[in-house]
Amino acid sequence: MHILIVDDEELQRTMLQGFLEKQGYDVTTAANGPEALQLFMEQPFELILLDHRMPDMNGDEVLARIKKINPLIRAIMITAFGAVDTAVRVMQLGADDFLEKPVDLEELLLKIRALEDQILIHEDARSVEETIQLDKLPVRMVGKSTALHEVLSIVSRAASTPWTVLIRGETGTGKELIARLLHLLSPKKDGPFIELNCAAVPESLFESELFGHEKGSFTGAHSRRRGVFEQADKGTLFLDEAGELPPAMQAKLLRALQENRITRVGGEQAVEVDVRIVAATNRDLKQMVEQGTFREDLYFRLNVIEVEIPPLRKRKEDIGSLVDFFLQKFASSSSFESQALHQLTKYNFPGNIRELEHIIQRTITLARSPVIGLRDLPPEIRNFRGEGTGSDLNQRLAEVERQMLLEALENNDGVQTKAAQSLGISERVLRYKMDKAGISKKQR
Repeated sequence: MHILIVDDEELQRTMLQGFLEKQGYDVTTAANGPEALQLFMEQPFELILLDHRMPDMNGDEVLARIKKINPLIRAIMITAFGAVDTAVRVMQLGADDFLEKPVDLEELLLKIRALEDQILIHEDARSVEETIQLDKLPVRMVGKSTALHEVLSIVSRAASTPWTVLIRGETGTGKELIARLLHLLSPKKDGPFIELNCAAVPESLFESELFGHEKGSFTGAHSRRRGVFEQADKGTLFLDEAGELPPAMQAKLLRALQENRITRVGGEQAVEVDVRIVAATNRDLKQMVEQGTFREDLYFRLNVIEVEIPPLRKRKEDIGSLVDFFLQKFASSSSFESQALHQLTKYNFPGNIRELEHIIQRTITLARSPVIGLRDLPPEIRNFRGEGTGSDLNQRLAEVERQMLLEALENNDGVQTKAAQSLGISERVLRYKMDKAGISKKQR
């Protein structure tokens, strides 16, 4: 990571530069704002460490100009001790974090490493999104939240491996979509993608569904039938609702995974299979292992790589993008008033994305106007007042910022230049923040 340190105190610059270079970072320093802006135009930087109080050009102005050039640059502002109002202002300008003087070097290192992780996660997610777009894959991931990007980051690294993946998440979060994406990004993308819903198969037919059967092996077996393992050969087998696997089948499934071969019901000849397994569940398999209802060895075999999909209530900044997606999916010309969208965002969606999709369907069907207001929302959402808990600080701040952006756009009739001026930011930063918050021109 290439870091630019901007501070008018030579001792501070030297101390920070020496410490960070010992940690393996490439560091450049500037003694004032104009020098920093000149260096920023000449060299690529990924992070700016910026002193707030400087004589010729303060940190606020430097940050604003840098963000106007590149809204994606990461920045940590160094402020005077106890200057809470200053910290709030620099965060509004686009700083990712702040530190109080005197700088705690260990705390600084932790913040930088956290930003490094975020940068890598966003690069992984952008790579997946570009692949989906360029290769015109039949899936689409909607949203810009950090939570979604973390999922895509894991997917981007796991897809190319042969390892089994366990997808965990509540009902309606999109586990099947992630499973399909893993397949389409994998070396087996040209092979079949076969899905088996373990909750929908009668226990008496489970072995036949998995491994197939020979003719005459049981009553009704009028011909040889291939099971899902054979059907998925050279491709991916998606075991949905894996927590519903009958205990009697768990040992047989484990053996098939270990040996990469199966034997049909009533058969004697083993059949080699080349299958990548992706399993999904909304149950806590680890707890089931402790309760004795799920085999521990099978759990570890399935859980080589784990992907946990966050519920919609933990990625509310994606709701606006999802609303736009569903309006487009249903070929609707409707749009949401800012108050209606805000109320929709407050709701916790126990049914997750699937519930949101059904709510959009219902609302655009029953609304009397193409502009959807509070009165058009279903009663359970219109009357929802929130629980006051259950969200972390980052989520709350993201929701507050999103509402401020919506209100600024609403108050300025959607004119982005005026909305940016009213918020004290540049139009480019406004567009970046709108994109990050999933706000489109229709949502005003």
